Amino acid sequence: MNDLAVRRVGNGPEIVLVHGGAGPSTTWAGLAGLAARWTLVQVYRRGFEPSPPVRGRHDFLVDAQDLGVLFRAQRAHVVAHSYGVLGTLLAAVADPGSVRSLTLIEPPLYFLAGQDADVVRLKELGDMVLCDGLDSEPEALREFLTLAGAPGIGAGRLPESVAVAVRRAQFARLPGEITLDLEVLRTKEIPALVASGAHRPGIERICDGLAAALDAQRVVAPGAGHFVAAAPGFADTLERFLSGTDALG
Repeated sequence: MNDLAVRRVGNGPEIVLVHGGAGPSTTWAGLAGLAARWTLVQVYRRGFEPSPPVRGRHDFLVDAQDLGVLFRAQRAHVVAHSYGVLGTLLAAVADPGSVRSLTLIEPPLYFLAGQDADVVRLKELGDMVLCDGLDSEPEALREFLTLAGAPGIGAGRLPESVAVAVRRAQFARLPGEITLDLEVLRTKEIPALVASGAHRPGIERICDGLAAALDAQRVVAPGAGHFVAAAPGFADTLERFLSGTDALG
């Protein structure tokens, strides 16, 4: 049995929601209206209460093991955000039949556009914060937190909730270490949607590359920064995509 905590809200076909560095309530608030027609299965990754603590550090390889159990039990639509996309894709590649569809939002898959100067900068910032945490160079830390959608980032002291999130993420397995055979998902014709928020060019390049690799639908939903699920109109776009894949069987 999987010991990850999940929270189910709503009625109808299930959508499994896999958050990244922010918790489910922050990441998925924009999708609350879907609960009238869908069951939203909010996953709490290890280290996010009430799930168990991490085994030493946050690690997308451990996420993949946890999520694989859940996906096989559900065979649901999966929506994943940011760092949560890494474990989601690994689990889906290992068992493509365990997912009905994939919606992937702003993942740190730097290898998809590694020559882009802004992607190189994103990787530098992300790696720095994951390695050095609150000891990162202050201006670079604020740049990263701003693009990651953290609230209250100004010139003064970081909000305690943000500092807690930085400490929690420190020493996580770096996204650049991931190895993925995306062709497996493309060959199996797993329906996919790749979404971004039009707030950083490098993220757009990554998402363009991911959509091409998966032969996925591509949507840009501005207005909420990194938390694309809260962008105006995104919930409707997601529902049309999911309903379309269900119609195809």
